[in-house]
Amino acid sequence: MIDIQRKDLLQEGAFIGGQFVAASSQKQFPVYNPYSSAQIASVADCGATEAKSAIDLAYTAFQTWKSYTGTERGRILRKWYDLQRAHEKDLAKILTMEQGKPFREALGEIRYGASFVEWFAEEARRTYGDVIPGHQRDKRIIVLKQPVGVVAAITPWNFPSAMITRKVAPALAAGCTVVIKPSELTPLSALALGVLATEAGLPPGVLNILPTNNAPEIGNVMTSSKLVKKLSFTGSTAVGKLLLKQAADSVKKVSMELGGNAPFIVFNDADLEKAVTGAVASKYTNAGQTCVCSNRLFVQEGIYEAFIEKFTSAVREQTLGDGMTKGVVIGPMIEEKAVASVEALVSDALEKGARITCGGQRHGAPQSLLYEPTVLADASTDMAVFRKEIFGPVAPVFKFDTEEEVIAMANDTEYGLASYFYGKDHSRIWRVAEALEYGMVGINSPSVSTTVAPFGGVKESGMGREGSKYGIEEYLVIKQLMWAVQ
Repeated sequence: MIDIQRKDLLQEGAFIGGQFVAASSQKQFPVYNPYSSAQIASVADCGATEAKSAIDLAYTAFQTWKSYTGTERGRILRKWYDLQRAHEKDLAKILTMEQGKPFREALGEIRYGASFVEWFAEEARRTYGDVIPGHQRDKRIIVLKQPVGVVAAITPWNFPSAMITRKVAPALAAGCTVVIKPSELTPLSALALGVLATEAGLPPGVLNILPTNNAPEIGNVMTSSKLVKKLSFTGSTAVGKLLLKQAADSVKKVSMELGGNAPFIVFNDADLEKAVTGAVASKYTNAGQTCVCSNRLFVQEGIYEAFIEKFTSAVREQTLGDGMTKGVVIGPMIEEKAVASVEALVSDALEKGARITCGGQRHGAPQSLLYEPTVLADASTDMAVFRKEIFGPVAPVFKFDTEEEVIAMANDTEYGLASYFYGKDHSRIWRVAEALEYGMVGINSPSVSTTVAPFGGVKESGMGREGSKYGIEEYLVIKQLMWAVQ
């Protein structure tokens, strides 16, 4: 049992129609703490029956919810935000116990996630339309923005709270209703949000949460249902492509936030200390298990060795362990196959000439999911770490000579989510920022994620944007009224 103040935040049933219920099959699946491997819960294992029921209830609820004014929806969302902040420590503890990230990071995620609810509570009143000057004397043209309808949301395990609020808050603000399938590895954070949504006054059926150990079955129902008008997915590019194909049959509106292969470029004129600090923050947050973390570090040859020395020294100071232990900054990876993937990537790099300056192995027992933060110097483009999203605490560092060379290497990937670079030359800053083929560019900053800015990628990293004033547009459709004035 997780030691929290509000025991009712720890739920094990599916959240359907405003109630926590068992799966019709009575099946459950276990949830484990990735640090200790201890089972911490047993959650309802939903299937097609629950998915269809949740969609039907969401559709019924939509008929009423869409008629609420933006102000009315905003008040409920604001209450949901207040409750998340009031119980942030309990929510963070649940998150750390099921996902593994340090409590400090988990608390930051809860606050970050809640900020989307606060933002879109305000945006609910601002889904403005337009009046367009008529093309004929007797014509008046009006544009309305209306909610798209029932939204299906599929969210990942690496940010089990924030990836839900970043999708659900704008959907609810727009007047849509939502059915969520959280990751089977981290369903407890999602269910806790359902408790607080009810307390905030969200009507039954407006928000539904389906934990499951059979993601394809739920996904198939979501993509095939004619009642679902919008699909929002955060996850791997491979799964995103499959969902796009399935959603095409009913021509759903889709948002996809997929994989990344973020470059982190350091030019000779960069502030070396700030670049090192930024690289550590960008690479090792959540044990490197983020879609926007630095995947490939490119350092110009004039400062390459100095960067390696300072970066290695900083990485060695990172403390690993149980996320609930004070002072720990890197927790366990999510599961065994994640660690095995990182081990294979490091092995491949070593075979092709990379050298380890720190890390390079598991920490503790052989079966531990803790992997030491690793620096791979002398990385080259023929290594798997150049192409593959690492999704772990391993930083390959590549050397480059010219601006043109590094731009070509940075863009040599099918991904285009986040990118970063450090330097002082203002002319080059503009050139590089415009040349990088990514949806987000951090300039002398290790972070691109904030409520007020649009989050999303290009190329095979997805489509659509989350957050900011643009985020609510993903859940609205435009209707034109052509009015003949007699």
